[in-house]
Amino acid sequence: MGKVRLSVVGAGLIGHRHIEEIRKNPDCELVSIVNPNPPKAIAGLGDKGGLAAAGDRPLYSSLEEMLSKDAPDGVILATPNRLHADQAIECIRHGVAVFIEKPIAHTLADGIRVCEAAEAAGIKVLVGHHRRHSPILHRVVEIVRSGVLGTLVGVMGSAVFYKPDSDGYYDGANAWRRAPGGGPILLNLIHEVGNLRAMLGEIVAVQAFSSNTTRSFDVEDTVAINFRFENGALGSFLLSDTAACARSWEQTSRENAQYASYPDEDCYTIIGNRGSLAVPTMRLKYYQRDTDRSWYKPFVSETVPLERTDPLAAQIAHFAAVIRGDAEPLVSARDGLQNLRVTEAVLEAARTGAVVPTT
Repeated sequence: MGKVRLSVVGAGLIGHRHIEEIRKNPDCELVSIVNPNPPKAIAGLGDKGGLAAAGDRPLYSSLEEMLSKDAPDGVILATPNRLHADQAIECIRHGVAVFIEKPIAHTLADGIRVCEAAEAAGIKVLVGHHRRHSPILHRVVEIVRSGVLGTLVGVMGSAVFYKPDSDGYYDGANAWRRAPGGGPILLNLIHEVGNLRAMLGEIVAVQAFSSNTTRSFDVEDTVAINFRFENGALGSFLLSDTAACARSWEQTSRENAQYASYPDEDCYTIIGNRGSLAVPTMRLKYYQRDTDRSWYKPFVSETVPLERTDPLAAQIAHFAAVIRGDAEPLVSARDGLQNLRVTEAVLEAARTGAVVPTT
């Protein structure tokens, strides 16, 4: 086939990024945009995401209108979470491959509806957990699978950062972030769950304590989490959006220039019975296979080199490959559903104090 014809539904911040990456990709063509706002409102955002340059593309006010007039090869849903399931199923009904920004759906029940509809129709679904397309994460997975760390013992991780008090982040139209559904468990943890599952395997149970002491909102600002993995490894994780600390993926990976970056910091340490890997500094320490292991004996130490590229660009290229039939979705509908299931289990564990299974 020629260029993959793509439509973007939702012209917000992430929708603009997808439009920008489609326009950069020589194998893709932006054929339409769907957004309920009037054309002038969208054109005013052109400098931020290239919509002005894409102004000759058809602009539709609804997904149904676009699909009925000129169905593309693939649709990217960059819309509010509550719309994901119904819009994805509408694309599936028209036989169109769909890329759903994370989460796959607003609820587990809706996520299951999407999975079942896609499987029944044989339509490809990609869920937008963009970090899975990061070369950093790919390299980590390669190292873990190589066996240099030995049998996996556990992981220590963190996503700790300070969301701004100013700029209206928590005020006005964004006041929903102060209420249940707006805390870091549902907004941020789902990224970490995707990373942890990729690096260490399936998560089968969680425990959690949460606190709102610092911001005093009606939703958590800090959460301490324990994970049990299917392979027997354990994990501890600290999540906070009110922590003046740089140990988060955003502030260590150097993949998004919008965030201040600290190349000497890590957000994960993966530990086996023969070695450990700090991520993303990629500091690897391990025992030689022909030596006895002991805390009295030194490790072999090295830093694994990395090549950094934009995972959002890689994600668009991957979606095009999925549509052409050259690849299977790296994050399938079922993968996206499991990320949501684990995240909701953490929320339930924090609420009840119980150990919550995720299978």
